[in-house]
Amino acid sequence: MTVAAVLPFLEWRGLRHAYRTRHDRIEAIQQIDAQVHANEFVSLLGPSGCGKTTLLLLSGGLLQPTAGQVLLNGQRLREPYGDMSIVFQRDLLFEWRSSLANVLLPAEIRRMDRKQAIARARELFRQTGLSGFEDKWPRQLSGGMRQRVALCRALLVDPHLLLMDEPFGALDALTRRQMVVDLEDLFLRRRKTILFVTHDIDEAVLLSDRVLVLSDRPARIVADIAIDLPRPRGFAPNQAAFLAYVTGITREFEEMGVLRRQASEPRMMQ
Repeated sequence: MTVAAVLPFLEWRGLRHAYRTRHDRIEAIQQIDAQVHANEFVSLLGPSGCGKTTLLLLSGGLLQPTAGQVLLNGQRLREPYGDMSIVFQRDLLFEWRSSLANVLLPAEIRRMDRKQAIARARELFRQTGLSGFEDKWPRQLSGGMRQRVALCRALLVDPHLLLMDEPFGALDALTRRQMVVDLEDLFLRRRKTILFVTHDIDEAVLLSDRVLVLSDRPARIVADIAIDLPRPRGFAPNQAAFLAYVTGITREFEEMGVLRRQASEPRMMQ
């Protein structure tokens, strides 16, 4: 076996990052050392403001670390990675472009063959349940449908690395649940290396091969948990095993003081 064959796709070495403001210095990431393998779905799970999005942006070369290194295929990442797409919490669709035209935007920027790009876009619409909505304007779509369009746009260029920054955070509970199932289906069809930022423990367990639990700011990894549940997981994975993972991760947050247990007995009012 060659050395290249055992290299992780993505590696964080001694990673630190701080933001400077006018009056002080905010340390977002303290010390992160970890690896992500090719075609692995990894969730970054942590409290609000802990540095998850910063770690996501560092991983794509959209930020440069204060200290340490980000390596892709063994090479230090010094600029934005070309084989990457990103999906944000907001869909960021252009209201003056149709759904199809929004999805085709990366093809126009990269000057891809238009016929091939349209064929690929229509196939993505089919796979995400959007067939028939190609010519609709964003204002004519529900929140979940808009986010599906944003996901199609990210997948159009067939990136190897997909960064997802709380893409379902603004959706209602039922739509969010459906999007989780749809994303897993797409992941199984089109294997990508996915970094997925979330606050939702259930969501992380349902989707991930691994969950990296991050501390409060400045972020460090407090647990690296492999999720050994059969796929597809859908709405109803093995309940006992699923709940065991959820309980274990919840305890990590309890130990950090991010979550507090409910008192075993209610206190009587004085």
